[in-house]
Amino acid sequence: MQTRDDIFNTLRDALVELFELDPGRVSLESNLYQDLEIDSIDAVDLIDHIKRQTGKKIAAEEFKSVRTVSDVVEAVYRLVQPAA
Repeated sequence: MQTRDDIFNTLRDALVELFELDPGRVSLESNLYQDLEIDSIDAVDLIDHIKRQTGKKIAAEEFKSVRTVSDVVEAVYRLVQPAA
């Protein structure tokens, strides 16, 4: 089972790799659009990357409410948790 910390570390690595960001800029509080300068095309790439990593896709509707790295971590955490 992945912890939120595991998800954050994987997500930070993906953001650094996909968008050539400085790892120091990526924190749970970082705003994807303002702090990390990710645009809508980048967001689609990120959703695709998450799908490849988890085998599950985040619904576009759910991703629309995502603003911070922490929001993405929570969305992925909910996605990978087994249904109770």
